Amino acid sequence: MRMRKAAPAGLAVVALMVVTVLRLATPAQAATLTEVTNFGTNPSGLRMHIYVPDRLATRPPVLVAVHYCTGSGPAFFNGSGREFATLADQYGYIVIYPSATRSGQCFDVYTQQALSHDGGSDPVGIVSMVRYALQRYNGDPDRVYVTGASSGGMMTNVLLGAYPDVFTAGAAFMGVPFACFATTPPNTWNSECANGQIIRTPQQWGDLVRGAFPGYTGPRPRMQVWHGTADATLRYPNFGEQIKQWTNVHGLSQTPSLTDSPSPGWTRTRYGGTGVAARVEGISLANVGHSLPMNGMAAYAIRFLGLDTALPPPTSGPPPTSGPPPTSGPPGACRLTYTMNAWNTGFTTAITITNAGTATINGWALAFTLPTGQTITSSWNATYSPATGAVTLRNVGYNGVIAPGGSVRDIGFQATHTGNTGRPGTFTLNGQTCTVG
Repeated sequence: MRMRKAAPAGLAVVALMVVTVLRLATPAQAATLTEVTNFGTNPSGLRMHIYVPDRLATRPPVLVAVHYCTGSGPAFFNGSGREFATLADQYGYIVIYPSATRSGQCFDVYTQQALSHDGGSDPVGIVSMVRYALQRYNGDPDRVYVTGASSGGMMTNVLLGAYPDVFTAGAAFMGVPFACFATTPPNTWNSECANGQIIRTPQQWGDLVRGAFPGYTGPRPRMQVWHGTADATLRYPNFGEQIKQWTNVHGLSQTPSLTDSPSPGWTRTRYGGTGVAARVEGISLANVGHSLPMNGMAAYAIRFLGLDTALPPPTSGPPPTSGPPPTSGPPGACRLTYTMNAWNTGFTTAITITNAGTATINGWALAFTLPTGQTITSSWNATYSPATGAVTLRNVGYNGVIAPGGSVRDIGFQATHTGNTGRPGTFTLNGQTCTVG
């Protein structure tokens, strides 16, 4: 089995993360976050939670989602890391949410054990979780990924650096370069690194990664780096130092192959290619602090990692529809639930549509008007147009048929707001008004 391993990411990286991690209630669905015990070698006593969607891809990929300091796997799942699981419902990959157990709930990204391949500490436990998931669910060992925020962003760098034989790619939010946080026990915090004062050449940074696994000659993981220019916890110079490190690891020029702005205030640079499969990608966010991921950024990360492969239609039940015009039962034959989970600048929704009529619905279009100031940034199990105002959600290929008494679940979207967190007043399905409850 081709494996790549995980490493520690820890430090008292602040309760600032709590701002972005305001708990969001999990939408109703069959798949749930489940704790796994006795998953393998676990020298630091990490806890493991796993999210397995109801529909899995053939030989499913595995994504490790690593939380911030003061957090936990379930907190990340219910907060700013929830979209990684929501997208798993759409694309059929497995998400592992590790929980740190040391004081401050930070991951070890600073000891020599953590920074060495098979050296021990938190990374060994995370790799055991990956191995468990691959074996239990017949996963693909060539498609193992990691993402994380703050302490988890540091751990993303550590895992890609020390375990290139396990991880295929990673997306680090608000992290620091591999080995930047190295300290001498009993210290667990490196102020110089946190403040962006450790500046090295690309070669020096690259040598630290290569030294973590001497003799390794296999492929190196692709890396996506996210950072806000106003980050006061892990300061912005760490963004450029990570770019220097990973471009050197891949033998790439420091000059971007592409520079663009995929969203207002974002500057994206790609190295070693201009497309989504570039070896290294950096996304800098103007005037953003220590508060990532947010506002649909997970979808960009999933796309970079290559996890956005659509599942095939279900093999049972009616075939998906493509051309026939939508039909519906009698007026009032639609029931709908619309649950909002809001935080300071955004929200997600969970929508269930039930066919309460006597005729099969063959393709559906759900229309409603968003309150002023709300803008959709991403959706799952439906397409949307436009992003604001009078919006219509339409079925995707595999969920267009709703039999009498049947329901379509796990529809939803993520949106931003400017203070108004109200919900739409009315909903119509194929022109018929729905009962909302």
